[in-house]
Amino acid sequence: MYQLPRVTRHHTSIFAFLLAAFAVLAVGCSSSEDSTPPPAEAAVTSPSLAVQAAPTAPPTVPPAAPMSPPPTATSVPDTPTPMPEPIVDTTAFKDAPELQQTGEWINSEPFTLTGMHEEGKVVLIDFWTYTCINCIRTLPYVRVWHEKYADHGLVILGVHTPEFKFEEVYDNVVEAAGKFALEYPIVQDNDFGTWRAFNNRYWPAKYLIDHNGKIRYSHFGEGKYEETELKIREILTEAGYDVSDITTDTDPGPPVASAAMEATSASEGPTRELYAGYERNYGTLMSGGVPPYVLHEEYYEAPDMEVMYEDPGEHRNHFLYLNGLWLNTAESIVHARETMDLEDYIALKFMGTSVNAVMTPGEATPYDVVIYLDDGPIPEERAGRDIMYGPDGSSYIEVDESRMYFLVDQPAFASGELRLASNSPEFSLFAFTFGSYEGGEPGSES
Repeated sequence: MYQLPRVTRHHTSIFAFLLAAFAVLAVGCSSSEDSTPPPAEAAVTSPSLAVQAAPTAPPTVPPAAPMSPPPTATSVPDTPTPMPEPIVDTTAFKDAPELQQTGEWINSEPFTLTGMHEEGKVVLIDFWTYTCINCIRTLPYVRVWHEKYADHGLVILGVHTPEFKFEEVYDNVVEAAGKFALEYPIVQDNDFGTWRAFNNRYWPAKYLIDHNGKIRYSHFGEGKYEETELKIREILTEAGYDVSDITTDTDPGPPVASAAMEATSASEGPTRELYAGYERNYGTLMSGGVPPYVLHEEYYEAPDMEVMYEDPGEHRNHFLYLNGLWLNTAESIVHARETMDLEDYIALKFMGTSVNAVMTPGEATPYDVVIYLDDGPIPEERAGRDIMYGPDGSSYIEVDESRMYFLVDQPAFASGELRLASNSPEFSLFAFTFGSYEGGEPGSES
């Protein structure tokens, strides 16, 4: 783990910088659904008025993790008898790189892209990671494409490149694949080898590779499901497969709430993804572009440091606020003491229709996190599917797995004040993600 430079009061005031950067944020947002990717050196995704459609960019390339034993697997379907191949000039398209530094496989024996091309297969590469809300929202579409076209020449390969260290654990990925009902091949990319080979920068990212090994189409983030399926059909037809009997009924995806699209400033627009770890916060602080996520000057005194925080009381959209004793780590903020009355908490103001949080359980036992919305329990009609209710009417979640938890799911785009509190010293929060889709979080009824 790299060491970040120490920031002290002898430098230019961090708080003054945060306020100045907030002014930049207020005028620097894009309202397009598929915004132009930032320069290659950018370490974060800029806030957008349609953040639920924007892909997520990584802070750094993490180190490798020890590999687990290979799983029991099934093979890729046999190649059907191809139809006559139409003549298409593909010289203008780039050759797809080979898979690099692959780890363990799920749902398949290991294979190479070269081997798939030799069999006449068309391959759809899907870079994903299992706690990324943008990835989660696209998985139902990817699953349908596998069901429709796996026997007609399409091989979908989910390249699981982890955003957080716990996502490197093989058993966690296997469990996630089962929960999302993913039956197509998945390979771990813990060393970011294939990610770098494709020069990829976002979760999710899709690359469609024809039977000659050419990258014919790519898309970053959510959306364009109809366009992607039509491209799949086009490339399969070129490869000699008959897909004429398969319907093209891909759902175009949920519409963004009109109130989110009409927002004229960042302060009133959909809340950006919020990271609690210092890697992301220091990265944005040093970039001088958008402001970091934790709005406390003392957070930046030093990494891996326990600090007593005081909630200022007044909250702004796009920032995290702390109260009590917390430890800032590279990827998360960790409650640094055991309490009795939920006096330590994480707070934020959000704009959106849904709120989700990435958390991990303690080493010994799970723990509960009590969640307040506007200083009271979350009403059932606005509760995410992971919310439970205690005998006293309080709303809470049980953190018993390393994953993303669904907290708020409301039909209308609105502002809210959220507070998360736990007495456990193992309470660990990595990130908040938000949605601004009409009707709430897509797929929340499933």
